[in-house]
Amino acid sequence: MGPLNTTGGEEYRSPRDRVGHGTHTASTSVGSVAPNASYFGQLGRGVARGGAPRARLAVYKVCWYRDLTGRCSDADILAAFDDALCDGVHVVSASLGSSPPLMPLFATSTEIGAFHAMQRGVVTVFSAGNDGPDASMVQNVSPWGLTVAASTIDRRFPTVITLGNNASFVGRASLWTT
Repeated sequence: MGPLNTTGGEEYRSPRDRVGHGTHTASTSVGSVAPNASYFGQLGRGVARGGAPRARLAVYKVCWYRDLTGRCSDADILAAFDDALCDGVHVVSASLGSSPPLMPLFATSTEIGAFHAMQRGVVTVFSAGNDGPDASMVQNVSPWGLTVAASTIDRRFPTVITLGNNASFVGRASLWTT
């Protein structure tokens, strides 16, 4: 293994991220209940929440931006895994990786950090990436992590949606294909 990648851009020293990706994935995971949620104030008024709204969230910033190009330092990634394990987290969500081709196992800081987490009984949940849907396009494929992806299907599942004013509409999921 060679020297660690220590590149990085200038950004404010805060767990907040500059482009919103970390904020998005955190709210999807553990977002609190948000009453009166709507889509651009136009469609529906309902309640939104993350998958585990009562979970405790710990944030460790590993990517820094310069000229809107993400730079994630290996040293920062490994330090974040170490800090998370020392803080006693139960799950690490690592929504980062690189585009294919895949690196060999143990060649990236995310794989090394996830392996150490697995040894301590902590699961690491990885994003599958944004390079699919073709074969060999999924990133983060180590056997000691859980890789999650979004997908589409060729079916529609209609459902009745009832708004706060008791107006009901039949709706269905959108299917986006390229």
